[in-house]
Amino acid sequence: MPVNTAALKTFAPAMRRQLLEAVGRKLDLLLNSQTPDTLSTYARQIAELREQAAENRDQLLEKVAYTWFNRLCALRYLDARGWHPFGCKVLMPAGEGETQAELLKLMRAGSLPSVLKDHTNEPQLHGLLDGQIQTAIAGADPQGEVYRELVLATCRFYHELLPNLFEGLDDASELLLPDDLLSEGSIAGGFRLEISDDDCQDVEVLGWLYQFYIAEKKDEVMARKKAVPTEDIPAVTQLFTPHWIVRYLVENSLGRLWLLNRPGSKLREQMPYYIEGEAETEFLKINKPEEIKLLDPACGSGHMLTYAFDLLSLIYEEEGYAPSDVPGLILRHNLHGLEICPRAAQLAELALVFKAREKSRRFFQPEQLAGPKIIELEDIRFEEDQLNAYIEDLDLGEIFDQDLFKLLHQFEEAKSFGSLIQPCTDEQSIASVRQVIAAKDLDGQLFLRETHRKVLRVLEQAEALTQRHHVVVANPPYMGTAGMNALVKAFATTHYDDSKGDLFAMFIKRAFTLSQSRGYMAMVTMQSWMFLSSFEQLRVKLLQDGTLITLTQIGFNSFPELNSKVWTTNTSGC
Repeated sequence: MPVNTAALKTFAPAMRRQLLEAVGRKLDLLLNSQTPDTLSTYARQIAELREQAAENRDQLLEKVAYTWFNRLCALRYLDARGWHPFGCKVLMPAGEGETQAELLKLMRAGSLPSVLKDHTNEPQLHGLLDGQIQTAIAGADPQGEVYRELVLATCRFYHELLPNLFEGLDDASELLLPDDLLSEGSIAGGFRLEISDDDCQDVEVLGWLYQFYIAEKKDEVMARKKAVPTEDIPAVTQLFTPHWIVRYLVENSLGRLWLLNRPGSKLREQMPYYIEGEAETEFLKINKPEEIKLLDPACGSGHMLTYAFDLLSLIYEEEGYAPSDVPGLILRHNLHGLEICPRAAQLAELALVFKAREKSRRFFQPEQLAGPKIIELEDIRFEEDQLNAYIEDLDLGEIFDQDLFKLLHQFEEAKSFGSLIQPCTDEQSIASVRQVIAAKDLDGQLFLRETHRKVLRVLEQAEALTQRHHVVVANPPYMGTAGMNALVKAFATTHYDDSKGDLFAMFIKRAFTLSQSRGYMAMVTMQSWMFLSSFEQLRVKLLQDGTLITLTQIGFNSFPELNSKVWTTNTSGC
């Protein structure tokens, strides 16, 4: 059943506004109340919140609100599919005709799932329900306080199971979860009332929720008619790709690669958007499905990757692999994504995990959970002399040459440049250095641990950006020079002079260095690169260094939300 996008388009921005308001109220309550909790138990955490709010209150509220939106999206989806490992729903009632969340009902009956008991204080919760313990806020509903703690316990449980998807509950996000989660007008109530089980039958719902959640922020930034600051680049440049376009791109790249290697494959019957094209005699050889590497360098919420997952599942099954083994193999070997927005990266991981769980009940077992290879590109900066102290104390002088020093400073503005960063050294060198540094024993080296973490993170990001893939598929970000801030403009001129007119054009050029020779690039882009003189050198490069397999000008109504603004082009197989 198709996702009800009309309802989601109203729900997601309304939920963002409600979350921002509710988190803001909770922040004010914590900063201004004089209770034992605020004065002693959480004094340090509240002091940190006070400092963050003074520095940038709006940014703090946006971060926490977005965190809880993602978590509630995940819980609602898991409720709808009946996939919670502990066997009960968290936000929803057990069945029709009931109104109370199933998890709270079990708690009141003394049947709290055993795996959640380690993540909360069960006797205290019973004391609240029995009236033997006062609520933290005088006169508050004990059931509401208990239920809030149950939601937190659930998130703590999922942090152990899926640590990249459910981040550890830091002080800010836990303290700022609104108190009311039970009433119809609460944030949890909104997910209960406005998101149906039918909406959650396809992981595509996560992408639409993300798209609509950031829509108002995007409008706010665009209305300024100024260069876009780094923190707003994701909201302005990300656009959810219609499913038929995703299928066209993936089928004519990944699908084509497989058909060339397996001429007798039945996969063609599953690909309605595949275009036969001319016969190809030279192509990348694939011996087994595990060898295929597909990358989305600006993956957003993962829509390209989830359909690639579907196609890869058919490929593995056609080759005779056990269906229960296929999801883990795909996530371990085949799919890679890069993203600058942490919340989008989380949703991309979540979508792939849900695809895997859909294929195999075993996938939520700890031994099966090899996480998807989605990397959020982070800004990483080193203080003056920080690296020198690190090198000296760990005796790393032999491997720290000039190229490595340069590499370690290439990610200072990763949130601005994303996958357009081209590491100054090769994959093999990075992997060798990473192996040496990762093996260093930091016992007793407390003051070096943060530097060590940052060095390893740079090397992980650099390694991801030097790898070559069989297929690069993307709906890259769109931003002309008028929207670029000074930092992005300077970077574009220095590294992408022949495509600096728009971010999407720079991503077309970057795809050449992210894909293997004779690999496939498949992108949906603006059409301007085909006509404007400013992209002439880019066109020359495409024709000299690649081969156009299919090129489709899809035009008006391909992205309905962009009608009257822009037409687009699908390019595949360069």
